[in-house]
Amino acid sequence: MCFYSILMSSNNLVNITMEEKENPNSIKLPDTLEVFRNLKNAKQFAIDIGGSLTKIAYYSTVSFRRVYYATDNIDKNDEKNKDDKHDKFVYTYSEQARLHFVKFETKYIENCLDFIGDNLVNSDERKGKSIKATGGGAYKYSKLIQDKLGLKVDKEDELTCLITGCNFLLKNISDEAFVYNRNGSPEYEFQTADPHVFPYMLVNIGSGVSILKVESDSCYERIGGTATGGGTFWGLGTLLTKAKTFEELLDLAEKGDHRKADMLVKDIYGGDYETLGMHSDLIASSFGKICPRQNAESDYNEADLARSLLFAISNDIGQIACLYAMMHNLKKVYFGGYFLRNRSLSMHTISFSIKFWSRGTVQSLFLRHEGYLGAIGAFLKGTEECGNSIYNSNSDKFSWLENYAGSGSNRTQLTFGKRVDQLELDRWESPLTFCPLLKDPSSYIPDTVDLNSDKEAREYWLNCFEESIENYVNYAVASQPTSDTAEERAALFKEKFISRVQLLKIKPFAYGNLTVRGLLDTINQCLKEFDFPDPYLTQKQTENEYALRCLQERLEELDSLDLKERQKELIMGVLAGNTFDWGAKETVALMKTGEFDFKQARNRIPARPWLIDSLDNWVQKICNEPYKKIAIFIDNSGIDIVLGILPLAREMLRQGSRVILCANSAPALNDVTHSELVVLLRQAAAICPIISKGLDEGKLKSMETAQGGPCLDLSRLERELANELTTVDLIILEGMGRAVHTNIDAEFVCDSFKMAIIKNRWLAKRLGGDMFSVVCKYESVDVTK
Repeated sequence: MCFYSILMSSNNLVNITMEEKENPNSIKLPDTLEVFRNLKNAKQFAIDIGGSLTKIAYYSTVSFRRVYYATDNIDKNDEKNKDDKHDKFVYTYSEQARLHFVKFETKYIENCLDFIGDNLVNSDERKGKSIKATGGGAYKYSKLIQDKLGLKVDKEDELTCLITGCNFLLKNISDEAFVYNRNGSPEYEFQTADPHVFPYMLVNIGSGVSILKVESDSCYERIGGTATGGGTFWGLGTLLTKAKTFEELLDLAEKGDHRKADMLVKDIYGGDYETLGMHSDLIASSFGKICPRQNAESDYNEADLARSLLFAISNDIGQIACLYAMMHNLKKVYFGGYFLRNRSLSMHTISFSIKFWSRGTVQSLFLRHEGYLGAIGAFLKGTEECGNSIYNSNSDKFSWLENYAGSGSNRTQLTFGKRVDQLELDRWESPLTFCPLLKDPSSYIPDTVDLNSDKEAREYWLNCFEESIENYVNYAVASQPTSDTAEERAALFKEKFISRVQLLKIKPFAYGNLTVRGLLDTINQCLKEFDFPDPYLTQKQTENEYALRCLQERLEELDSLDLKERQKELIMGVLAGNTFDWGAKETVALMKTGEFDFKQARNRIPARPWLIDSLDNWVQKICNEPYKKIAIFIDNSGIDIVLGILPLAREMLRQGSRVILCANSAPALNDVTHSELVVLLRQAAAICPIISKGLDEGKLKSMETAQGGPCLDLSRLERELANELTTVDLIILEGMGRAVHTNIDAEFVCDSFKMAIIKNRWLAKRLGGDMFSVVCKYESVDVTK
């Protein structure tokens, strides 16, 4: 599961068949510099220079390897190949597009430009080329940029860049936006992907405030603003306090008590003003307590004044924004700009103001990466003018995904002693879209549990992943036995992931929604970064070959049953097969004994009724009315796919259904990838005539999902698959990752069947069951209406 971005355009691939033992020297230690990574491959730059913060954007290409078992490419009539086939693999080298966004204090701009200039190659090629620049500092520092980098500065409109950057993030990062509740649980409520981005209002709070109405990528206008903004707060703050910098003033406000300076409703009326619905703690007059006491001994301090000032300006901004939103009938208002800086007090005040004045009809939203909007917009402006498809950011051609391994709150120190933050996005080489079978895509949540809000679950899963990381390390090293760098790279992988876990224990919202899905994605992205493309490859190969030897016997056993009993046993087989999961600690212990087989797994299925038990409804339906077209999102290699899913697909083919098997695009644990599934189906076809006929007639097909993890996000599917799903009348989700961790509550416009064995003791108990509890959830649209 190296996340989605491991699969690249076929134009950029080089396939080499070789033995693992002949390729140890091709594996190099990665560049451990966290920021300005891959700078030597940088091909295009943009910069957003503000008064206090500067953001640099650049594009690079990153080389990654893919590896998979090459049985399908081996001549089985060749005696030598028969002996050597266990050592044969195919390595695919891919050039992947990556966007880098680096943020640092503007006062260190000269140091950063020196660092970039010293690390760039081919300086002669940069002569005569330009760098897109936006922000007020684009004028002040244009000569410095030209002197340091040899690039002409091409200035872009700041507000246009902000809107372009905002649109890009909202379309590409599913949990980019959040609602802030200072005293809530969770404090941050991240919004799920929404297929309907427009219209919205963007309020940019810089020195002043600009309010923009955005109706599409190309249609937007400035509808208002106010001169009372961040500059006002800073200017008046330096007059009222000894604070000199913006950050010092914000820190001071956090410590203050505004009630010592502000006059509240209760100070005038003694309590609530019930007639007007005004709570006693509402501010009636900012700084209202100051004047009457000008000749008395003061009981307020600078921190109280700073907080009162922050509230006064924030409340006014919120009220003005709310009025514009209501005037233009806009329900979503996004706030950005240096005034916020993701500071809790500023966000809280604005949120409260919006909620109060709109009576809850307007939603105030903030952005995780709001500081990068201008840099992203400037960069994208450059790509439009470039005209080269390799840079093209058009959402109709590509999708972009956050690279957790190289992004976020992990701050890294550069050679000149200062720390910087960064965001990295990887390009997926085709557009991703929502599953068309979702009943309401705008309300779809691809995670069952929000670990930000569930403290018990958060503590359990973070500790669980931290304790289990050694298993990943062991498999990673074992997958490259002849590499002299494998152990060192695996140690770096472990160090990086553990540092992420430690951060998430302190700041669970650091990377947006904290979920089991996100933690698994992070593990696999880190494995990819340290050149472990598929640690479980050999294990999957061995299990596939064993299961294929058992397939004929299993099919004969099923064919001996009558129709009704066969349907029950087919589901039992899927559940038994799903037990074989190398991501489940207790199941792994059973499998490592070498004595745990399909029949034992079948016997371990608990007696009915199960934790969720719709088996009888399923059998009644499938015996009376076969489906026309079925999509099955599959899980594990080996026994799971071969002895569990393939017999079920075969039965549906025999009933006249068309079947799509939907598999991961990239490796994750022992999950089946699409490239492996293609091989498995051909091997199964040699055993079963029904499967062979289904493949030949196109009634059985495999498709890739654009997923790279054990969990399933139905808001980001390969568009080709999504188009195929429009005519499906039954969707089957198999496995804990696809049917429990993510989609147990998902609603569809067609019939759905979710199946899994709960292989985690804590989770089973949480759901009210025991280890190996069964989820067998069949829902018919006729029943749920």
